[in-house]
Amino acid sequence: MHITGPGGIGYRTRMNSSANFATRPADSMPVWFTRARPGPFPPPPARSVCDVAVVGAGVAGLLTALLLARAGRSVVVLEARRVGDGTSGHTTGKVSLLQGTKLSRVLRSNPPSAARRYVEAGREGQAWLRRYCDDHGLLAEGRHATTYAGTRVGEVRARAELLASRTAGLPVEWTNSVELPYEVRGAVRLEDQFQLDAMELLSALTADVVAAGAGLHEGARVTTVVHDGDGVTLTTDAGAVVDAGQVVLATNQPILDRGAFFARLQPQRSYAATLTSSWQPAGMHLSADHAVRSVRSVSGADGEELLMVGGSGHVTGRSTPERHVERLLQWAEHCFPGSEVRHVWSAQDQSPVTALPYVGPLLPGDHRIQVVTGFDKWGLSTAPAAALVLAADILGGAVPSWGSALRSWTPREVLAAGRAALVNAEVGWQLACGYAARPFRDDLPRCTHLGGVLSWNDADQSWDCPLHGSRFGVDGGVLEGPATRSLEL
Repeated sequence: MHITGPGGIGYRTRMNSSANFATRPADSMPVWFTRARPGPFPPPPARSVCDVAVVGAGVAGLLTALLLARAGRSVVVLEARRVGDGTSGHTTGKVSLLQGTKLSRVLRSNPPSAARRYVEAGREGQAWLRRYCDDHGLLAEGRHATTYAGTRVGEVRARAELLASRTAGLPVEWTNSVELPYEVRGAVRLEDQFQLDAMELLSALTADVVAAGAGLHEGARVTTVVHDGDGVTLTTDAGAVVDAGQVVLATNQPILDRGAFFARLQPQRSYAATLTSSWQPAGMHLSADHAVRSVRSVSGADGEELLMVGGSGHVTGRSTPERHVERLLQWAEHCFPGSEVRHVWSAQDQSPVTALPYVGPLLPGDHRIQVVTGFDKWGLSTAPAAALVLAADILGGAVPSWGSALRSWTPREVLAAGRAALVNAEVGWQLACGYAARPFRDDLPRCTHLGGVLSWNDADQSWDCPLHGSRFGVDGGVLEGPATRSLEL
């Protein structure tokens, strides 16, 4: 059958089920979009001047703008589409310092001190966000978190994460008692984490940003950023110009090639769905298995208690998304029989070669243009810490010692050189394969970033680039960067 929704995104499933699972249309949008969305906000004026221009109105961009505006800086926030259209509006809403097998990967490319500081940064960011939710009456449900194993390989990975987590300073324990209603071999468990409602958070942040005096503009895709004396000039696709003292690029991937962050990140797409279910988890769960599966509870429209499942990730543009959606829904049908699908959606995140985020100058020593990227699916835990680092840097304050784990330029890049070489060799192979196939497929457009041959994503109704993850809609408009120019279809 074909699950489709008002947004035009379609997910096909070929399930032969006697139950009613996936036999009704599902909304092809995140569950968060059943809440009232912030905005709309007007496009920017033809010309404006500010101390800091923030490009991107996700959680990281809005938090940075809020901190700077409250400190007395004049701030303009430019969002290419609408608030919530990016990764922040498509999150699973988990705020956890136990992040699957993340710390094992951190320790493969970084010294233990960097892993400890990454955890400390996450702890600071998590505490800031918890206070913010409490102060604004936002839903922040306390939960324990697990990294669990359903297979033998998963158990090896989970036990490695147990050691990595302890090395990094997390008070984790191993448990053989896991609440999940299917076979599990054991899990790493961390207490006192929480989950939230992404749209509630975005709405509160946008209201606070505007109340603090910042300008917030939607439909303002930045296409050029150039140095102009001591400042920076930004131009949007509609021709609006913003003159700023400094710029923060808080897009999913930096839209400027300077700094070559596109070569230090790997774009990842993943999928999520909500289901009706008689079973609801008390915790937040993420598997360490090859086929990653995420589980949490969530409230749907009218307070309906739903089960959220996620996973099936892959590198953008290099697989068939429909198959990944199918596998996720087939797994959910098997584990939660009798359920109905309510929502199905996808998200895009950036996985850094160092396994740590990049926060700071776009180019070493030049603080006029700053970037924040590479949250690797854990932006809700890390973005507040990143915003604190950027605000301290821009305001001339002292950057906390844990901020060294988040910096954009560090000697750690040398340790990750092997991973970077592999990622870019794969990019070269994808480029060559695309051009080899193009003489036989003259209907395939090329990415406006670096010319990669695009692949059609039937699930999301988009053209996806297998090189660096740029995505374009059916009309050729940019959905995801680093591309900034539309296709000529």
